[in-house]
Amino acid sequence: MNATLKAPTASRTEPASLDRWSDEKLLLQYRETGRRELFEELVHRYESELYCYLRRYLGSIEAAEDAFQAVFLQVHLKCDQFDPQRRVRPWLYAIATNQAIDAQRGSHRHRAVSLDRPGRLRETDEGRGLAERMVSDEPDPLQRVADDERDELLQRAMDELSEQMRSVVQLVYYQGLLYREAAEVLSIPVGTVRSRLHTAIAKLTEFWNRHHPNLD
Repeated sequence: MNATLKAPTASRTEPASLDRWSDEKLLLQYRETGRRELFEELVHRYESELYCYLRRYLGSIEAAEDAFQAVFLQVHLKCDQFDPQRRVRPWLYAIATNQAIDAQRGSHRHRAVSLDRPGRLRETDEGRGLAERMVSDEPDPLQRVADDERDELLQRAMDELSEQMRSVVQLVYYQGLLYREAAEVLSIPVGTVRSRLHTAIAKLTEFWNRHHPNLD
């Protein structure tokens, strides 16, 4: 990917540390100047969360790595198309989601959801009880068997959701996007995000109670 980057142009006055720059300023300045360090800073900010998102979405380390590289290649190629009125984060997630969908269609892999500890669910407490039962904050080694059983059960529950509901759960619950950010990523109204999340949590809870009501 580095070979495709624009050659750096004349230097500009900038803060001593790029970590004070907003994502939007980094991208817009990269678009204008082609300076490699601006692009690298943006990659650094998002490499962990986007990789985790792709890993959950695709269920494969190799597929996630390939998709991650494709995401930032698209960022480089399409930075001229970025709307300065938008925020970078949902724009990146939209690109990542499209790359993940393309990867799935190309490989015909069945989606598997990582069972890493999810991110904080913003704007609502809905689903916290389910998460607390399924994913322990501080797992006790003596509970390893029960934890493995929870993980398997959560995997099965997620597999029963529609693709639309899984996408909302992944973005809002696991990645911690705001409703409006998830709506922008998926190109749907905020109300639809809320409705799909509500339905998904209800289905997950029903699945959990039906298959293992006594598992704490």
